[in-house]
Amino acid sequence: MDIQFVYITVRSPEEAKKIAVDLVETQLAACANIIPGMQSVYRWKGEIAQDTETVLILKTSSPSLKALTARVKELHSYECPCVAVWSIENGYEPYLDWIRENSQGTAGGAE
Repeated sequence: MDIQFVYITVRSPEEAKKIAVDLVETQLAACANIIPGMQSVYRWKGEIAQDTETVLILKTSSPSLKALTARVKELHSYECPCVAVWSIENGYEPYLDWIRENSQGTAGGAE
């Protein structure tokens, strides 16, 4: 279970693209999917809020996860960004190998 998908919500497609390009360029993520137009309803600071957000899904390997999360926090505009991770147990092995090879974290922080 060394492959991780990371689910993130952001304010806009532009913010998602900025984060995605940074993480792919630094090889903290092998790939990013940007899904605009998600409707969110949530409680924040005691109030019910409704917003349109963009979903960002990153594909990475476990050794890069800590540095990836730290970098997302640096780049993200939210005070408390949604960064949720799920492990991939199975899949097409050549694709999983590709994720491993392309998410080795050249940003000087992958552990």
